[in-house]
Amino acid sequence: MSAGKPRAAVVGAGPSGFYTAGQLLAEGFAVDLIDMLPVPFGLVRFGVAPDHPKIKNVTRVYEKTAAHEDFRYFGGVTLGEDITRKDLLERYEAVVYCTGTSADNRLGIDGEDLPGSHAATEFVAWYNGHPHYADRQFDLSAERAVVVGNGNVAIDVARMLVLDADELAPTDTADHAIEALSKSNIKEVILLGRRGPAQAAFTNPELLELGELQRADVIVDPADLELDAASEAWLASDEADATSRKNVEILREYAQREPTGKSHRVVLKFLSSPLKIIGDEKVEAIEVGHNRIQAGEGGALRAVATGESETIECGLVFRSIGYRGRPVDDIPFEPKRGLIRNVGGRVCDDAGQTLAGEYCVGWIKRGPSGVIGTNKKDATDTVARIIEDRDAGKLGVPTAEGDPIDFISERVPHFTSWEGWGLIDTHEQGLGEPQGRPRVKLIDVDEMTSIAAGAARH
Repeated sequence: MSAGKPRAAVVGAGPSGFYTAGQLLAEGFAVDLIDMLPVPFGLVRFGVAPDHPKIKNVTRVYEKTAAHEDFRYFGGVTLGEDITRKDLLERYEAVVYCTGTSADNRLGIDGEDLPGSHAATEFVAWYNGHPHYADRQFDLSAERAVVVGNGNVAIDVARMLVLDADELAPTDTADHAIEALSKSNIKEVILLGRRGPAQAAFTNPELLELGELQRADVIVDPADLELDAASEAWLASDEADATSRKNVEILREYAQREPTGKSHRVVLKFLSSPLKIIGDEKVEAIEVGHNRIQAGEGGALRAVATGESETIECGLVFRSIGYRGRPVDDIPFEPKRGLIRNVGGRVCDDAGQTLAGEYCVGWIKRGPSGVIGTNKKDATDTVARIIEDRDAGKLGVPTAEGDPIDFISERVPHFTSWEGWGLIDTHEQGLGEPQGRPRVKLIDVDEMTSIAAGAARH
């Protein structure tokens, strides 16, 4: 690490963390990237669906960042346990939190905690081999699953449940998930959207992909595509975006398709809200209320209950209705929004006063929105504030002497360096190559740490 450069600690090695690190390095900072897991890349590794390998190519950009002489990686180091916020502020001029929003929003209905009712985030982490979720169990013995939500994660869950074993085999899906999904009895997945087709949050490529599944027909009731007047007017207005218009086109095409008799089905139902999950000892059904779209204050379109409902038999329910961050250490936090308290990326106290040397980027800053690339612009915005503060002499003032690597090494002797991650990466790819897979993911932290231990530290 170059002497005399201001130091920045970036907490969280997902996309927002890497974009932030890259921009800070370009601005003359020395950057230490810290993550709770030995392996980097966050949601690119643990959130992107395994059958979307091209999206994961973005890690090549992050690898270029990691090759910078003033970059270091500290994997397996947990903020709030191994080190504290105070520890970082004593050693870095700038501390940037890029910790994401790992908690899911709840439905808040009876039966939500029955066995068979899960957060979609847990299922996604399970099939992607996240060490903290690898031992989760999902009962796939029923023939019908219901996914509550109308975003890309909901589609990912539905698609993974109906992929053929041959479609899973060449991916980096965790081995335990490939085995379980290959034996699954799920034949039908219903996606429930609270609002109408015009308000669905899918991206066009994700929605189109549903129509190309090897063994599943996509089913949309033509009646659901008869939009209400308010939605039609909104789609025709300048306020509607191209994605929403295209989604409605895609859904109308699906509604006109005749089922081809495939063994599986993905059914998209709109204007449907879960009212209650039913079952004695596990999920047996879900009661769903029917909605209509109504223009509210300022013309905003919202779903309101009609009073009508239906009961759908199912053995599995996943909720995918948004995500929120978790408070870490004593970093200022907004419980209602589930975000770090900040103004434009500058962390602030309860009174709105910004705190010297503390910043945030990504979903923990703005909420769970956008795609991977959205975090690049978000990092640019926060890094601009950091540079303003640097030039105005308003960064933090470290009080602890010495190189932070000595302090971290004392707290976490077996942290994973970037070179250590390289050994893990090579090992995983080596396991995957004979099977024609990009890698076989390790799911045990101790095994990861043991493999990484052969790397030199610097």
